Amino acid sequence: MFESLFETVETTISLSETLFMILISFVNGFIISITYMKTSSKGNYSKNFALTMILLPVVISCIILLIGSDVARAFSLAGAFSIIRFRSEPGEPKDIAYVLFSMGAGLAAGSGEYIFAIIFTIVLCIAMFILSKTNFGNKKTQKKQLKITVPEDLNYEEEFVDVFEKHNISFELKKVKTASLGSLYQLYYDVVFDQKTNSQDFINDIRIVNSNLDISLSMVAE
Repeated sequence: MFESLFETVETTISLSETLFMILISFVNGFIISITYMKTSSKGNYSKNFALTMILLPVVISCIILLIGSDVARAFSLAGAFSIIRFRSEPGEPKDIAYVLFSMGAGLAAGSGEYIFAIIFTIVLCIAMFILSKTNFGNKKTQKKQLKITVPEDLNYEEEFVDVFEKHNISFELKKVKTASLGSLYQLYYDVVFDQKTNSQDFINDIRIVNSNLDISLSMVAE
């Protein structure tokens, strides 16, 4: 039965070559998975996704071996995979890149291009490590939302300007809202922080101006 399976594939590949292909795909997947875990920020990665990175090249290479040059079979398999629904939530764009990375390694191994598959995996993993260690693409500034509660008699349009300039913070007043029956104002700012800005020192300076009333500093999704 096992021999007949290889006959239906219509290929001259032997059992030993098949096992070697699976081994190469597994090793490449393992290297890709390690790279994914090491380049994830602060160890924030999915264990299931890391395991998937190991198995995906093996699965893809076996599919390529099964299809061979049979175009009709290729379309049949494409139709079968199109009905699969992924239940997990969409990941980050980097996760999608790793999926394509793993598929590429599996395609190369399944096509018998073992040297290319190994070089492809090693070079891209090194590139990912370098990009991760150099913090490529990190923003030098950070946008946040600042909410300040001030007394009604405070000239808020001028009092906070010196504080913002002292900490080199760009700001824009977006909304003013009354509170406590009009005895207080709530100011909503969009502020842009430099990487060197100390948030604690900035808030302490704000507290001096607004008589130690409520202050809220939160991240803004961009």
